[in-house]
Amino acid sequence: MTEAEALEKKQHKSSNGNVLPEPTTEDVFDHTYKEKEGPKPPMIIVWRNVVMMTLLHIGAVYSLFLIPSASSSTLLWSVLCFLISALGVTAGAHRLWSHRSYKATLPLKIFLGVANSMAFQNDIFEWARDHRVHHKYSETDADPHNACRGFFFAHIGWLLVRKHPDVIEKGRRLELSDLRADKVVMFQRKYYKLSVLLMCFFVPMFVPWYLWGESLWVAYFIPALLRYTLVLNATWLVNSAAHMWGNRPYDKNINPRENKFVTFSAIGEGFHNYHHTFPFDYATSEFGCKLNITTCFIDVMCFLGLAKDCKRVSHETVLARLQRTGDGSHRSG
Repeated sequence: MTEAEALEKKQHKSSNGNVLPEPTTEDVFDHTYKEKEGPKPPMIIVWRNVVMMTLLHIGAVYSLFLIPSASSSTLLWSVLCFLISALGVTAGAHRLWSHRSYKATLPLKIFLGVANSMAFQNDIFEWARDHRVHHKYSETDADPHNACRGFFFAHIGWLLVRKHPDVIEKGRRLELSDLRADKVVMFQRKYYKLSVLLMCFFVPMFVPWYLWGESLWVAYFIPALLRYTLVLNATWLVNSAAHMWGNRPYDKNINPRENKFVTFSAIGEGFHNYHHTFPFDYATSEFGCKLNITTCFIDVMCFLGLAKDCKRVSHETVLARLQRTGDGSHRSG
């Protein structure tokens, strides 16, 4: 064993220095998986999803022309709704429930559950299950948004067709008892459709109309529909662009990349080569809060006593890994 490999085997630690248990295997790549030989199953288009996504994006383009007529308060409210709904995905469904990279108190879980409904990207249970499958079988037939099938498929196409049989099979085999035991996750799943109507569309539209007299037309198309579409695409870019364009300083043998544009648009989720190398790290980045609004949010929650036990990779482990498998493009900050 080389010195770099020995260093990498050191236990990871929480942000307060306490040694934590080894990360779960549910989000660690499974090298034993082999794609089935022979012809691929036929691609079955879900035309309802095609129509809905087409109409959604047409509405979003129309919304852009309404921006000059919106009040500054409405635009600020739209930005706030973007951040809240994005945090419901990044700090909630992703870092808390998919990877269990930190612990949250009940009030924070409720906030993140509500924020996740505002994002409307499937309920937390389904999102976390599919994301664990994505990490465990990344860039294979069992990956829900396999980037090897092209940018369009990884970005939005995977939502317009039936899942590959391997995605369904592997998803059923995952250990998901932690999600089933989480009352916030299961409550949101039970009342998901109602929560989406309320949080994704009604609240973003009602607040500017009721509080400062914005027209319902503008209030619907900008804080609700346009904001929703932007959050969707920001999340999808993690699956597409961040698996195709950028450098690979931590592991040159995997597709995920470090992509600054995705880092900005997805409030900190673009350090993707790091994240797939160390999926249990709550910061999803070596650099903490730098360009990482989600990490800053979690740090503030820890300061307020609403979150704790943030899992972190030691600096020595990061250095050992980038020396062993990195592409040589690493920068110290």
